[in-house]
Amino acid sequence: MEKTKKTIIVFSGDLDKAMAAFVIANGAAAMGDEVTMFFTFWGLNILRRPEKVKAKKGFLQAMFGAMMPRGAGRLGLSKMNFGGMGAKMMKIVMRQKNVAGLEELMATAREQGIKMIACTMSMDVMGITREELVDGLEYAGVATYLAEADESNVNLFI
Repeated sequence: MEKTKKTIIVFSGDLDKAMAAFVIANGAAAMGDEVTMFFTFWGLNILRRPEKVKAKKGFLQAMFGAMMPRGAGRLGLSKMNFGGMGAKMMKIVMRQKNVAGLEELMATAREQGIKMIACTMSMDVMGITREELVDGLEYAGVATYLAEADESNVNLFI
């Protein structure tokens, strides 16, 4: 059987949408598919290190960095977030139901060899540096995503 490819653009930085992207990516990889996830704009927040990282930035880029969540553990829900309480309640229910959290889904994605690409243009616009992002990523622009998508039988935008 020929190996198929899946590509996912991760545009959203919402916890529930990030979880959906990683559940789909991990499911496809478990089925033997090659998976590429392309993180752009708000989706880059998923990949940010939780600790503050010193980086030389302009004023506006520094402001963006201060206003955005640092890492998967600090994301809010797209609906019913209630100042962060919705995400906390969701995590409690997920633990009670033995559902993997986002950090665990990300670790599984790395173990399965899912390619994660950070969009360099979005990084520049939002003032996010490579030092601020987790290890194990690739860095590229839209042309790289489009080349991957051209070879894919499924393309998702989340």
